[in-house]
Amino acid sequence: MREIRREYPTIDFYDELDLTENMKEIYAETNEPFIIIIDEWDCIFREYAEDKAAQERYLDFLRDFLKDKAHIHLAYMTGILPIKKYGTHSALNMFDEFSMANPGVLAQYVGFTENEVRCLCSDYQMDLAEIKEWYDGYRFEKASSIYSPRSVVAAMTSGICDSYWNQTETFEALRGYIDMNFDGLKDDVLSMMAGEMVPVNTGSFSNDMTTFHGEDDVLTLLIHLGYLGYDFSHKSVFIPNNEIRGEFVNAVSVSHWGEVSKALKNSADLLNAIWKKDEEKVAAYMEQAHFETSHLQYNDENALSYTVSLALYAARNFYQVYREFPSGSGFADIVYLPRKGFLDKPALIVELKWNKSAEGAIQQILKKQYFQNLEDYSGNMLLVGINYDLKTRKHECKILEFKK
Repeated sequence: MREIRREYPTIDFYDELDLTENMKEIYAETNEPFIIIIDEWDCIFREYAEDKAAQERYLDFLRDFLKDKAHIHLAYMTGILPIKKYGTHSALNMFDEFSMANPGVLAQYVGFTENEVRCLCSDYQMDLAEIKEWYDGYRFEKASSIYSPRSVVAAMTSGICDSYWNQTETFEALRGYIDMNFDGLKDDVLSMMAGEMVPVNTGSFSNDMTTFHGEDDVLTLLIHLGYLGYDFSHKSVFIPNNEIRGEFVNAVSVSHWGEVSKALKNSADLLNAIWKKDEEKVAAYMEQAHFETSHLQYNDENALSYTVSLALYAARNFYQVYREFPSGSGFADIVYLPRKGFLDKPALIVELKWNKSAEGAIQQILKKQYFQNLEDYSGNMLLVGINYDLKTRKHECKILEFKK
C-alpha cells in the first residue's frame, strides 16, 4: 500500500489497508487495470502441507482478490502444483492452466529445446548424444523433446554429465512417495526403472502433497515435480532420462523393498564380475536379482531382460545402453557401448535365453554376428550369454572375450 500511495498520490483512499478496494478506486479514477504476478503461488501447499485451514484461507483470499474483478486485467501465477481442488470445485476456476501434464502452447518453454541444447553443445564442446541420454525425455504434443534446463546448464558449465537433480528441495521427498504402500506402486516403479511406460489416471489428484487415494495420485504428483514424464496421448508415465532414473535407484536402494534394494546395491559387484569373466558369480548375482512383480512376471526372455537391466544398473555410469539393438542379421537383446571417458572398458553384448542354454546364447551372437553393426566401435568385447532354467529355477552364465 505504501508503493500504491506513492504511485497514486492524488487519490483519496477510503481504507488504506484494503488492497482490493483501493485497486478498484484506482481503476475507477484512471481506467487503468492491473496485472498481478505471483511467483510460487503454491508455496503454502508445499511448505505447510498439513495446515489445511491456512490453505483454505489463502485460496479464499486469491478468489476474492482476483475473480470477476473489472480492475484485474490479467493474473499470472507460477508454481509446481496445479490449482488446488477445493470442495466440489476449484476455488480458482477462472484460470487457464498449463502444467507438466498438459503445458499446451507453453510446452517449448518448460525447458530447453533440442535446437537450444544442440547450440549449447557446440559452444561448450559437449556430446549431444550423451546430454540427450542424461537430461532429455520430457515430451509434449507441441514439443517432442524437452531437456531439464538446470541440469543442462550445470553439465555445460562443469563439463561433466552427472546427476544435479538431487540438489533440489524435492529430492528428500521422493523416497517417501515411492515407499507409500499403495497396491501396484512398487510394480509401477520397477517397470519404469526397467524402461517401461505405465498407465496413469491424473484426474483424481487433489493438487496437494498430502492427499493420496492410490498409486495414481502419487504418480501424478511425481509428474508435476518433474520426476516422471507424461505421455498425454497414451495417458502413461515414464522415467524420462538417466539423471532421474538414478534418483529412483538411489531412493529404492535405501527403501524397504527387500530383494530389489539388494539387487541394486549389488549392481556394481555384478558388473565387476562380468568384467572379470567370473561366470559363477554373475549367475549368483542374477539369482539375487530375480524378483517378480505383477507387471514383470518372470516367464519369458523379455522379463529376464528387465531383470538384467535393473541388476546391471551400475553399468550406466560407464556405458550407453541399447535394448533390442539392430546388429548383423538380427537384434541383440542388450548392448552396452563404453562412453567417451571409459573407452578402456570392453563393450558388452548380452543375449538372453529362457529354458535353453547360455552357451546357445553365445553361439547365436557369433552366428548372427551381432557385433557387425557396431561400426563406430573397435576394441575388446565381452559376449555375455544368460539363461534361466524354469525347472531348476537357476541362472546360467557364459562369457566369451572377443575382439572386433
